[in-house]
Amino acid sequence: MIHSLAGGDIRGEQFYDFAKVELLDSANAHDIRWYTFSIFDLQVGDIVVVPNGYLTAKAKVLQINKNVSSFSAPISPKRAKEILYKI
Repeated sequence: MIHSLAGGDIRGEQFYDFAKVELLDSANAHDIRWYTFSIFDLQVGDIVVVPNGYLTAKAKVLQINKNVSSFSAPISPKRAKEILYKI
């Protein structure tokens, strides 16, 4: 990686919106995960549907981080799954 202050440019940097959610009705207490999202009006406290293995699950949004660099993302954007929709 070449730092932009050294005269180069940072290649491959992308920006994502992440939401920290708690799965509802999970067998594990406080099952918290990160998902990407593209829902315009998503807010903390909203109930959403997320992929959970081969199934889907309801989850409550706990935190929202917008415009996060791929270099400082809470999880790898390549491995992140996206929130399906808001209820």
